[in-house]
Amino acid sequence: MARTEKKKGIGHKAFEITTNKKITIEQDLARRDITINSIAQDVLTGEIIDPFNGKKDLEQKIIKATTEHFLEDPLRVYRVARFATELNFEVEENTLKMMNSLKEELNTLSVERVFIEFSKALSEEKPSIFFKVLKQAQVLEVHFKEIYDLIGALQPIKYHPEGDSFNHTMLVVDKSAELTNNLEIRFSALVHDLGKGQTPKEEYPHHYGHEIKGVELVTKFGNRIKAPTKWIESGKIACREHIRGGIFYKMKPSKKVDFIERVAKSSIGLHGLQVVVYSDKLSSRNVDSGSIDFETIGKQCLEQINGKFIKEKYNIAEGIEFGNKLHQERIEWIKQHNYKES
Repeated sequence: MARTEKKKGIGHKAFEITTNKKITIEQDLARRDITINSIAQDVLTGEIIDPFNGKKDLEQKIIKATTEHFLEDPLRVYRVARFATELNFEVEENTLKMMNSLKEELNTLSVERVFIEFSKALSEEKPSIFFKVLKQAQVLEVHFKEIYDLIGALQPIKYHPEGDSFNHTMLVVDKSAELTNNLEIRFSALVHDLGKGQTPKEEYPHHYGHEIKGVELVTKFGNRIKAPTKWIESGKIACREHIRGGIFYKMKPSKKVDFIERVAKSSIGLHGLQVVVYSDKLSSRNVDSGSIDFETIGKQCLEQINGKFIKEKYNIAEGIEFGNKLHQERIEWIKQHNYKES
């Protein structure tokens, strides 16, 4: 049967639900969040029941609050941002104002529910829409403070014509969505530059040491939204290593091997970090992707110069000397095979 709800307190769960035969379908639809979710069909006649013009909003690609009942559930703020991401729709101005009026009540939501909406948005074709809608509603800082802090963090125009660090991050996470369906890697792309939000304004447009500052922020952010531990660990590696990945071709052979061995053993791996670096470099400017392709050369090096190779060449047991030989042989291999070495 149709039902109505009456808010009895704060938060997402404090509702009294009434259901009986006297409640009309129109009353039921009035309590729903947005107009495109406030459409019903009579299963006997096929009649479409659309008292709030949801069909028109679908056609115009607009997300609009159904009624003032929208204000009764703060989770709807994140649902709107997620629907906008999923459908690539605009959010109507008055609905953005209603979202903003729920700002304080967002703190009553369980972090698990927030993470569900966040992770769903991250799985879409353009995850940036989720954050841009929250920014428009001026509620981004409630659960996504580290991303909010990127707003206004200026960057060198020569390398970042897209503008501040927030705009850059949005381009990067969208680019990562083009390159992979792996949410762990997409999350790593999202957080790779969080350290830029901590740069003192007097240092703009440079962000010295942001790759180190970002590691702690990824941990703080990831734990707060209860992201999987593996996501957090991969995000920390993305922060720490993305700059080296971007200048891989400039490194000396020994540094290249250090980098390859370190990243290959990490949670994100060579492929995951390669996606982050590609997304970082290719999202806003033309760059020769071959110059930042450390994954291909790294995997070839590790596959060809492995433990079996060392045992056959030197006939020694595993140990310190074995490890040193393995490392040195990989350096020699890089010298011979990677023509972009400096």
